[in-house]
Amino acid sequence: MKKQLMNGDLPFDNVLPEYGRKKLLMYADSFRDLASTFADIRNRESLEPEIDDRQEYLWRKRLVENRDLMADHLNEMAEIMTQVAEESYRSLHISERKVKQLAHALKEENILLKEVFLLEKEDGHKEINLQMRAVKGANPTVEAVGNLLSVVLNFRLVPSCLSPIFVAREWTGYQYLEEPRFHVLTGVAKAVKETESISGDNYSFMDVREGSLTAVLSDGMGSGEKACRDSEFVIDLTEKFLEAGFSKETAVQMINGSLIAGGEPQNMSTLDMCRVDLYTGNCEFIKIGSAPSYIKRENLIEQISARNLPLGVFYEMDMEVTRRRLVDGDYIILVSDGILDALSQGIGEEMLPEMLGKIVMRNPSEIANHILNFCIHQSRGKIRDDMTVLVIGVWENL
Repeated sequence: MKKQLMNGDLPFDNVLPEYGRKKLLMYADSFRDLASTFADIRNRESLEPEIDDRQEYLWRKRLVENRDLMADHLNEMAEIMTQVAEESYRSLHISERKVKQLAHALKEENILLKEVFLLEKEDGHKEINLQMRAVKGANPTVEAVGNLLSVVLNFRLVPSCLSPIFVAREWTGYQYLEEPRFHVLTGVAKAVKETESISGDNYSFMDVREGSLTAVLSDGMGSGEKACRDSEFVIDLTEKFLEAGFSKETAVQMINGSLIAGGEPQNMSTLDMCRVDLYTGNCEFIKIGSAPSYIKRENLIEQISARNLPLGVFYEMDMEVTRRRLVDGDYIILVSDGILDALSQGIGEEMLPEMLGKIVMRNPSEIANHILNFCIHQSRGKIRDDMTVLVIGVWENL
């Protein structure tokens, strides 16, 4: 990374040194070559005569599926390496006057500034990296520094999600990012099937990358401990694959392959994934065998549905991705099948959008609890299946 402040903006440049970039690209090509080898084996085997023995046929079929899955994984790894190698930035000019102004303002807060770099990524989002330390006896917060930076540089900056609370007394690097356009609040409400002690539903809210939120809900087949283990397995793998840099589609395919490889005939779970880009307001839904999701905009409700089977049924999945643009005040509502089952005992599940449209509450937790309590009332207090409601409220930053 260039460590000098220039008098003008630099063209976009690679983050990695040239040697490291070439090495990653070389590794990526090796993975692609290995994936092609698996494809060549499959093509050669397709030319072989048909097999009459059913057991051998099924064994060969599973072997081909596993090879295809491995080839997909290798290609995805190659793509991640390529993206890292080609990741670029542009160094933006900070005037000497601004640097001195910033150093003076930080010193008044008992913070010493050593270096400062202002960068712009290819997507246009800015970030600033500081090397600073607190003087002895002072405990300034990292958030307070962000507020000060926002005033001096005239655009809103917030600490990265991995930042500590306080500025250390040793020279340390700190990263601040341009504040996203939107912020979110989340709410959850759950009920366990009345004959069980543990829910078969599991969920997670993830900050996979700065400026985004990903919500994931999984409903294990059946109820109780087995269903809980299955859905928890799906959630854990989803978190790991997304945090490792795999695309959502590849992560889902890899999880499906893992469930099939387990060999259990009833090792099935739904997957309901929603990702919100807090810079643009763009929202993506991936639904695998899950109940409908909903976008609430005042009293208008849009239903997001998918007609496909859960994970762990077939090697080749019918994956549906739905994209929407959110605005200030929208709510996203994800539910498990138990919610619809409870409504079917009363007014009917097709009336859920109408009920959601009448909700006037603003707090996502209150909305989630209201939906859950309404559905339990419709089933006359009986909880025949695990019930989970996730609510995400989206608002523009002032």
